[in-house]
Amino acid sequence: MFERIAELAIRRSRLVLVVAVVAVALMGALGFGAFGKLLGGGYDDPASQSARAGKVIEEKFGGETNLILLVRTSEGRVDAPAARQGGESLVAELKKEKDLENVVSYWETASPDLRSKDGREAMVLAHVTGNDTERDEHTKSLVEAYAGPYKGGLTVLAGGGAAVTSEMGTQSADDLALAETIAVPITLVLLLLVFGSLVAALLPLVIGVVAIAGTFAELYILGSVTDVSVFAINLTTALGLGLGIDYALLLVSRFREQLATGASVDDAVRRTVSTAGRTIAFSAATVAAALAALLVFPQYFLRSFGYAGIGVVVIAAISTLFIMPALLVVLGHRVNSGRLPWVKPERTTSRTPFWGRLAGTVMRRPALTALPVLAVLLVAAGPLLGITFGTPDERVLRSDAESRQVSSVLQEKFNGNDDAALHVVIDKPVGKAPLESYAAELAGLKGVVRVETSAGTYGDGAGDSGGGNPALGRADAQQLNVVSTVTPKSDEAQTLVGTVRAVPAPAGTHSLVGGADAELVDSKHSIGSRLPLAITLVALTTFLLLFLFTGSITQPLRALLLNMISLGATLGVMTWIFQDGHLSSLLGFTAQPMDVSMTVLMFCIAFGLSMDYEVFVTSRIKELHEQGEDNESSVTNGLGHTGRIVTAAACLLAVSFFAFGTAKLSFMQMFGLGSGLAVLIDAVAVRGILVPAAMRLLGRAAWYAPGPLRTFHNRFGLSESAPETAPATTPELVTETR
Repeated sequence: MFERIAELAIRRSRLVLVVAVVAVALMGALGFGAFGKLLGGGYDDPASQSARAGKVIEEKFGGETNLILLVRTSEGRVDAPAARQGGESLVAELKKEKDLENVVSYWETASPDLRSKDGREAMVLAHVTGNDTERDEHTKSLVEAYAGPYKGGLTVLAGGGAAVTSEMGTQSADDLALAETIAVPITLVLLLLVFGSLVAALLPLVIGVVAIAGTFAELYILGSVTDVSVFAINLTTALGLGLGIDYALLLVSRFREQLATGASVDDAVRRTVSTAGRTIAFSAATVAAALAALLVFPQYFLRSFGYAGIGVVVIAAISTLFIMPALLVVLGHRVNSGRLPWVKPERTTSRTPFWGRLAGTVMRRPALTALPVLAVLLVAAGPLLGITFGTPDERVLRSDAESRQVSSVLQEKFNGNDDAALHVVIDKPVGKAPLESYAAELAGLKGVVRVETSAGTYGDGAGDSGGGNPALGRADAQQLNVVSTVTPKSDEAQTLVGTVRAVPAPAGTHSLVGGADAELVDSKHSIGSRLPLAITLVALTTFLLLFLFTGSITQPLRALLLNMISLGATLGVMTWIFQDGHLSSLLGFTAQPMDVSMTVLMFCIAFGLSMDYEVFVTSRIKELHEQGEDNESSVTNGLGHTGRIVTAAACLLAVSFFAFGTAKLSFMQMFGLGSGLAVLIDAVAVRGILVPAAMRLLGRAAWYAPGPLRTFHNRFGLSESAPETAPATTPELVTETR
């Protein structure tokens, strides 16, 4: 197959490039509409109890409160005539908005729970209608129309889940623009330094652009038929630019190396595609397999990253295999044009003495060099022993974000936090007496300050303490709002969810408990229950692919073990920073539990990229081993050829990720810094030191496979290339190639 791809590029290079230009133009036009198809949110399991509760509330009660307008007086109290008149006017205008339902205010109900303890602030509660995209658009319009100074000396601030999601979406777009502004010029400079010539440096960027444009088109199509998160855009740009550069870097480096040996352009393309091209195809398969594990999760936030990641990998690999060889045929020796003045001609080869010498040193003293590195990585993984998990809320925004300020005021100045209330629904008719008894029992739970129902408001276990809200009752259903003083998303809040769910519903009925804290409990359970399956799939597919590539069962096991060590170190450092709060003042975030979805995403991406570099290095080692070199020589020379490429690729990819360290959303900071750190740890510590140490300790067993598996590999496996000289063989070592 790879020989045919090379021949196509050689014989029809200009036709391939014309088709590529047309395809990219079409993908760009299609992908331009992706932003309008993507959604915010997606953190919840649709089958969870909290999601089902939300659906019932949406259908029968007009939806949960997701917009809270905090109305503040410039002087005096909200009961003053001018403030009251302004508040009533505000509520009247809000009730005319077609995108709002269930508008409830202090001035209508006179409920003391909707007024701050000092009387200077009051709440207006409402539900913004529509799906995630529509709700976000409606919220932005409403905030723009009403937030800020208002008549009667009032000031309106917007909070609640809809406002938080809206601010997160806006901030995400700003963060993406800033990250691209930083990453692209730095990447170009680094490419110039790596290749030493302008033409060669620009080629990987071409593949990066194609990968991003193609994935945007994919997201547009998928967004038209299913739910896709808007945050998939961030991964598309970072991974598209990085992987496009990775694959093109390997192909261009191998092509220049072939030219430096005196090969003709056509022969150089043939050899490059049959060796480096095969490596790219297999590397893409391993990365895609790791990202495919995200598809087992029901949250479309995580599945969206699987869609985007697989699309980026596949498009980057295909464009590298077809477009890049055609470009190289057209350019020929001009690929070295625009050489920087201080760069010597021998820089066109990929071999670097430093990495070969490092590998040789490690293999002479494997234990002495590897043990300190292992110790550092294990210490870095230490914070994982105390890791806790959460889901995104207003704390991921900077402290000056309006919706976050509203949340703080609700917790500090009001009797209970309506924004964090648990919503209990009974999807059957309920009599007044059983409803009152059930509400009273809930009100007596530790931390609960009141339970609002259609029959009355119950607090402190003392029975009905206020008028009921008729909007909470229907002939065939009842809703109860359980308001507490516990800190949202805390351990106490999660415990309260379980306690409320354990209270028996009125006889003959069944209750569903929703709300933000219930969503957190359900998300953790949903992801945790599927995580073993995801990890198993990643491990099995990786093992199978590496076995097919190397013919050894030892190599996949060695790769899996080293990858888990480097990933543990990365996640440990992220826990130390983002959960324990170290560097919070420098990076400007609020310490909180690790975002469970982003942690899983970071694991899959980092694992996939580790396998990317694993294939880069192992392919060259195996190629040399098949040409007759012994274990030590093949590792030393293999790293000598690939060390510079892998390190350069890792640095370039890390730049794309680290650029998100400038984000103002803390979970995007964690994703960017964690993914970038994982790439560097893998490229330097694992590939540079732990791999040669492991290969030395394994010796001839590094290429071991049982007899039946050897037979299977001989028939179905893949190899980098045919050996130039026959290697020494033993019955238990796999050294044959197809």
